[in-house]
This record gives sequence, C-alpha cells and structure tokens, in this order.
Amino acid sequence: MRLRWVSPRQLGRECLRRLWAGRAALRPRQRPGGTMLGLIRNSLFGTVETWPWRVLGTGQTEEVTYEERACEGGKFAVVEVTGKQFDEASKEAVLKLLKYVGGTNDKGVGMGMTAPVSITAFPAEDGSLQQKVKVLLRIPSQYQANPPHPSDESITIEEREGMTIYSTQFGGYAKEADYVNFAAKLKSALGSEATYCKAFYFCNGYDPPMKPYGRRNEVWFLKE
Repeated sequence: MRLRWVSPRQLGRECLRRLWAGRAALRPRQRPGGTMLGLIRNSLFGTVETWPWRVLGTGQTEEVTYEERACEGGKFAVVEVTGKQFDEASKEAVLKLLKYVGGTNDKGVGMGMTAPVSITAFPAEDGSLQQKVKVLLRIPSQYQANPPHPSDESITIEEREGMTIYSTQFGGYAKEADYVNFAAKLKSALGSEATYCKAFYFCNGYDPPMKPYGRRNEVWFLKE
C-alpha cells in the first residue's frame, strides 16, 4: 500500500472543509427570499403583503389628511420591550421580529415580510412616550392558520380582533419626535367629536432602513 504524506497545513484545511460541510448540512432549509437578505431585497424591490383594511372615510385640515379604516384581525408576532427609550426599544423589538419571519423559528422557514410594523406607544401626560413599547407584525396570510413557533422566547403569537382606526401619514425616517408631532396633529384634526383611545396609539413603519426615499410612516388612533 502506498502512503501519501500530508502536511499539517493541508490536514488543517481538510478538517475545516469537512467541519463547514457538516454545519451546512445541519442548517434548516429556508424558502427562497426568506433569509434576512431576501427580506431586505423583497422589501426594496418586491411586493410586501400589507395588513388588510378598507377605507371608511377621509378628512383634511391645513396640517394633515387622515383616513378612517377598518383593519382586519388575525395572528400577529408580538414583542414587548420596557425600560428603554422609544427609538432604542423599537429597534430592538423590530430586529427580533425580522429574524423570526426570516427563519428563526421551529420550522426554519422564511415567511416573507408584511407591512406595516406597528409599534404600540404609550404617551405620558406631557405627550412624550413612556419607556415601553409593544411591537406587532402580522403573520403572512400563508401562515395565518398555523404560524411557526418563534425560537426567541420573547416573541409571542397573538390572535387579535379587527379594529377601526384613524390614520395620518408622513414621510422620512421617523423617530419618536416625529410620531409625537403627527399624533398631536391628528388629535387636533379630529377635534372633540371623534372618540378614540387616549391610553396608547400605534406608530407604523412600512419601509426597511436602507430605503432612502418614498418612505411611509403612519400614526393610528384606535376608534372607540
């Protein structure tokens, strides 16, 4: 039998090759476009499923236009974060939800993105936002009946009823101050006749961070 001499360097490379081949074989298979890169690509250039609703009416003032909408219920992935400023807490929660729909779940399946990402904000007496958020992302229609279980224990799946909301829209990269500003404008536009929940409102974003133009943000008040 003829023996072949293998240098330690070659042996090391071969071990690494086999190690990575084994890891690749153990990785859960994901649907095309379901990875984080796929989510970003689809958000920028593809079609993102939007939360189903119908417009019941519209209104306008010098400062804002607004709509009354009936939004469908369904199953949502939910993350709560407390003890942090609104912008930091929102970023942390949204990243967790993106990982979940991107494949960090018990089925290893990338579900695709939906919009908007809806952040429940809790205003203080002075109008600023308290240090707690509850962030919702609607499960895509294909997975509504049986959503994959999140690998991250901080994410829960909630069944939520439909709701009627008042909504106003604005552009740009939205921060806490922008949501507070447009919430005040929507409150002024609705006046005293409209009845809605004062304990919280929804801050909604439709676009990935790397989209530089044509951005869409909304503030929603829950109609009572």
